[in-house]
Amino acid sequence: MRGMKRFWKIFFLAGIFFPSLIYFPSHASGQVYPDRPITIFCGFEAGATTDLTARALVHETSKELGVPVVVENKPGGGSTVAAGLLASKKADGYTLGIISTTALVTTPLLMKLSYHPFKDFTFILSYGRYSCALCVRQDSPFQNLRDLIEYARKNPDKLSYGATIMAPTHLAAEFLAKQTQVKFKLVPYKGGAPASTALLGGHVDFTASAGIHRQYVKQGLFRMLAVINSEDRDPEFPDVPTLTELGYKDVPPPTYIFLAPKGLPDPVFQKLDAAFRKGVNAPEFRKTMSNLGVPFVFKDRQQLEKQIVEEHEFFSRILKEFGLAK
Repeated sequence: MRGMKRFWKIFFLAGIFFPSLIYFPSHASGQVYPDRPITIFCGFEAGATTDLTARALVHETSKELGVPVVVENKPGGGSTVAAGLLASKKADGYTLGIISTTALVTTPLLMKLSYHPFKDFTFILSYGRYSCALCVRQDSPFQNLRDLIEYARKNPDKLSYGATIMAPTHLAAEFLAKQTQVKFKLVPYKGGAPASTALLGGHVDFTASAGIHRQYVKQGLFRMLAVINSEDRDPEFPDVPTLTELGYKDVPPPTYIFLAPKGLPDPVFQKLDAAFRKGVNAPEFRKTMSNLGVPFVFKDRQQLEKQIVEEHEFFSRILKEFGLAK
């Protein structure tokens, strides 16, 4: 009994003279996250659809997180540049990324990269898929996909197209060429924006691109020949058929994926997951997605982990058919 009185006396005095000891457990977990700006690497160039959705999203989430969220464009390699940089960063929640699933399900099958697509990241969520299409200029002689294929069959290797190398858009075009026994010349670009600029300038005959083509179609500068990477028609262009409707096999669409380096602490993950879930459901963000023609498709961490493995296996089979797998 005397020992217990002595214990409580010491505890009481410690609370008076060393109050930090009483509160030590709460400080031991570190400062409240986040307490400084967050950087998000965007895998595509400024002005690309991915960039525009990223900036709209961080505008919403920065309000929820209470700190500035800065988008840094790190284009290249179908967003493998951004993915590689992200994988090398500390998993503290202050460096994140928005990339295309291309960097995880196709490119790693073709070349040695600095990261592992499954093991080097903490997946957070996906908020949409790319709206993809084959397009020509409005003054092109090709009125539909059949015209383009017939010309390509009679003129091997003459038609060129712009696409992001090894993106699902590129692979959809190559898969189409294989099925129709024609040959197209790929002119690789870092994203849909430069590919579209090349088509406007007459440097390529058509594009296989995601998202950005829609604004040019609306302006009367491009003509959509077919929707690719999707079983659904574009609601704003209901007269344009999908590859599947035209009788061709297609490949899964690239999707927007929000992720962090491997080993993100669970409390930080929960904070980010909650903030970005709220962000993707904000009316202004959903309006931006609609204006850009980006189909909203939400997937959580577990769904993404499953999707990445399944699509990796799918593209592995396809690329072996093309003779491209490493």
